[in-house]
Amino acid sequence: MSDEEPPVPEEVLTSAKDQLDDEAISLADNEEILHALSELTPVYENERSYFVLGNYDREPIRRLNLVVDRLNRRQDAYAFRMVDIRGEWDNSIQKFCLIADIVTYLVGVAEKDPSDFLVEQGLLVGTTEFFAKSHVLKRVYEDEEHPFGWMQDGVFELFEQEGQLYRWQTEEELVDVTKELP
Repeated sequence: MSDEEPPVPEEVLTSAKDQLDDEAISLADNEEILHALSELTPVYENERSYFVLGNYDREPIRRLNLVVDRLNRRQDAYAFRMVDIRGEWDNSIQKFCLIADIVTYLVGVAEKDPSDFLVEQGLLVGTTEFFAKSHVLKRVYEDEEHPFGWMQDGVFELFEQEGQLYRWQTEEELVDVTKELP
């Protein structure tokens, strides 16, 4: 058994290279990004992969980790968070887009305080390919009709129209809606 990392499929490397702006990134930065992507070998080794987005503060990250754990319990599935990919990236949008390109599904866990993956939500609905493979687990808050604000409500409506929005209030309900994901 070899200690070498398995090679990243050529089409992924080509896609990653195509998305990088040659003028905005050095060759060394490009090599670091490609090395970090090589850490995603389980994405290629499993039938389904889930890139889970959300808030990394103490309480919300527990729920984010709960979703990752439940998805990883599925046969032939691999779930992970952005922080699971090592490396110092100067441009987190590039990192997000490169990873989002290669996964089967993008899963957002939406909670209102503090704001979570707002920039990524815009990319999910603004990119046809990303939107098609995205699912949002939206937390419901009692006694609050619009806890997320009108802009996010519009994003959630788009996901709901396509059957890609799941509501939860408790951690038990979060586990239940995670089971509904493809």
